[in-house]
Amino acid sequence: MMAYTDRHFRYLLRLISQHAVLYTEMITAQAIIHGDKSYLLDFSEQEHPIAMQLGGSDPLQLAQAARICEQWGYDEINLNVGCPSERVQNGCFGAALMKEKDLVAECMTAMRESVSIPVTIKTRLGVDECDSEDFLHEFVGKIAETGCNVFIMHARKAWLKGLSPKENREIPPLNYDRVYQLKKSFPELEIIINGGIQTKESVVEHLKYIDGVMVGRTACSDPYWLSNIDQQFYAANIEVKSRQDIIARYLPYILQQYAKNVPMRHMTRHLIGLFQGEKGARAWRRALSEASNDDRQLIRAMELMCGCSNNVCAVL
Repeated sequence: MMAYTDRHFRYLLRLISQHAVLYTEMITAQAIIHGDKSYLLDFSEQEHPIAMQLGGSDPLQLAQAARICEQWGYDEINLNVGCPSERVQNGCFGAALMKEKDLVAECMTAMRESVSIPVTIKTRLGVDECDSEDFLHEFVGKIAETGCNVFIMHARKAWLKGLSPKENREIPPLNYDRVYQLKKSFPELEIIINGGIQTKESVVEHLKYIDGVMVGRTACSDPYWLSNIDQQFYAANIEVKSRQDIIARYLPYILQQYAKNVPMRHMTRHLIGLFQGEKGARAWRRALSEASNDDRQLIRAMELMCGCSNNVCAVL
């Protein structure tokens, strides 16, 4: 979810669901240690529960980055051992790390010993020719020995050569049964499934066999997909907000961030898919696209859609 699940998108999702755990895009440990921490790590208090997803392969760097993230207020640290991009491979992390289970174990141990919040892992079923049941079970067993008990499993393998990151999300076949079998083999672990999940019915089916479901691309293209999960999966006695209500609640946040010199299109781009599958969705997308270089028009389009009676444009 690189370059998409930024703080503005997470704030929008939190308006839609109060209970779903939100994950950042993957940020390298080195960037957190040496980069602009406020830019990389700041988030709104409303985003809790929120997990920071780290990338890296140096145990000391990951431990230092994990401490920084804990001090910043994150609720969980998640190590990415599933991203197949070439840039990530060159840094010897992401999915390439599946071939280095001892190193991954060192990284997990270093992070767990440096923070008091949970440290979890997101990985795949295998990588390249390392794709057997024995390989997967040895990998998971080794990481579990560190005390990590939450595994987010992207239910397909990764090919590090010959496939782009996009192709790695589509071409290697999904194999949900292998994730179910993993749960049977490690019943003491919390196994969360990820990959190709697009309907609430499929979520219900997966939960018969494993402990949780992570949804990625579906929520990006259709954020309102999350609109009733609090009621359906968390037994929350709260009202489902309409799309118009969500826009009205997002507007004050947009203006707050805009006053801090955040470009408005960085926030409004996440609204593009809000009406996915609804009558008028195309007109909504066109209105936002055509106004992308005119902040007043962007605000006006949102005002019209949510029926906001306040002239927000007056403050721009």
